Amino acid sequence: MAELNGVPVTAGELQTLALVNYGHFTSMRVDDQHIRGLSHHMDRLVKDCREVFGAGLDRDRARELVRHAVGNQTGSCVVRVTVFDPALELGHPGVSADPHVLVTTRSAAAWPPAPMRAQSAVYTRDMPLVKHIGLFGAIRHRRNAQLNGFDDAVFIDTASFISEGATWNIAFFDGEQVVWPDAEVLPGVTMRLLQQVHEKTVTAPVSLHDLHQMQAAFATNTTVGVRPITAIDGIEFPADHEIFDSLRKEYEEIPAEQI
Repeated sequence: MAELNGVPVTAGELQTLALVNYGHFTSMRVDDQHIRGLSHHMDRLVKDCREVFGAGLDRDRARELVRHAVGNQTGSCVVRVTVFDPALELGHPGVSADPHVLVTTRSAAAWPPAPMRAQSAVYTRDMPLVKHIGLFGAIRHRRNAQLNGFDDAVFIDTASFISEGATWNIAFFDGEQVVWPDAEVLPGVTMRLLQQVHEKTVTAPVSLHDLHQMQAAFATNTTVGVRPITAIDGIEFPADHEIFDSLRKEYEEIPAEQI
């Protein structure tokens, strides 16, 4: 299902996304008409719209469009809200923008997610603090990782310090506390919620050379919650660890907001 400003979208209206590919988005897991961290997602849309388009976005209207797209659907699904200007031209992106709101829905994967293996890649996303739709670099590294037998890519800088995954945040457990890499990364909603509820949490630089000191590694985003990482390059981690159970329990106890 896809709606633009609350009505079914046409192929012509989607042309700008294919040809210009300029905009931003957020994705949210909906469980029985409720979204965990919904207010954070709406805040992200407003902030990123100002950053990407220099324009305001009505958060109440955006929430209403999500509600309309989900309708009376029960169970679980993933909603993506993409903000873009269908009139934007490749040769004239500096004109005043009129952002539109595209809402799409898709099936949600079962929880808990299967563990994954990640390959490191030297890469920094353009405007890493913004959840924009310019995903070519991230998907290129994900593709390369999969061609090499891994599931996804985790990004490092030229000094081997870890930042984030292709479409997820990453963290580690050192035996006492959860360690989130101190790097310029997308402030994921799931990451922010876990940082709020898990007492023993720190942010610190994490290098590939530090991984032998870590007991567990995991990825987070709205569609997977907490997903174990069982390998980064040649370094192995367990698929089961008590920290995963603790974090999932804390995350699922966070009250979800009704759409």
